[in-house]
Amino acid sequence: MKSALLAEYRKFTSTRMWWILLIGLIAYLGFVGLAMAFSMTVDNDDADATTLTGAALARSIYALVSPIGYVFPLVIGSLAVTAEFRHKTITATLLVEPRRSVLLGAKLLAGIPMGLVYGVAATATVVLTAAPVLAWRGDGAFLGETETIKVIVFSVIVMALWLMMGVSIGSVLSNQVAAIIVLLAFTQFVEPIARVALAQFDATESVAKFLPGASADALIGSSFYANTGGTAIELLSRPAGAAMMIAYIVVLAVIGRVTTFKKDIG
Repeated sequence: MKSALLAEYRKFTSTRMWWILLIGLIAYLGFVGLAMAFSMTVDNDDADATTLTGAALARSIYALVSPIGYVFPLVIGSLAVTAEFRHKTITATLLVEPRRSVLLGAKLLAGIPMGLVYGVAATATVVLTAAPVLAWRGDGAFLGETETIKVIVFSVIVMALWLMMGVSIGSVLSNQVAAIIVLLAFTQFVEPIARVALAQFDATESVAKFLPGASADALIGSSFYANTGGTAIELLSRPAGAAMMIAYIVVLAVIGRVTTFKKDIG
């Protein structure tokens, strides 16, 4: 297992794609953090009771790392599997490590360090761009509060889980183009719309909090979706959010193991 882990980790770092996506993530979240901090601290005479202020506002902006940036670790995680099938290297990989469950497990675990790198970079970017604006124009950055620190720490951890989920999704959708299209569609359209739509009805409101993005927000402990008036949903507890994310990763990996990784590969 140790040799498989090392080999899979080297695959993550041996291509340019991981740092190209990392640069894109930093640039994207830097803009979002700055824009959200400015827009949410502008004086608004029409603000109502649902308008975020103080520590809740700061934590909601810091927590945007996941709902805004999760597509990046998902994509790089999926490439850990789909690139092997696209470039026909999966055969050689299986010759070196024929135990397919071990191989898939190694890919999942090898993604943790990379996911943490993405998490640290993404979270630091949002905090460094948003905190000065919140301190200057708002009620403060609240970086010294315990709950804010937890939000920042769990934002890093969540990005590692998103990368692992990307590996699991790649094991189900081994076609690289199909996997990327599905990930982009789901993260940019399907889930955001589903979270808003489901939250509008009493019968479906409870379903929204079990979606992957809502589970990630629950683990972080703050959510822009959950804290804004028109789309407010109740989050799961932090342990329940973690359990749901892990469940998604495991279930998808099992599906990939009994489908993609079970058939003959040549």
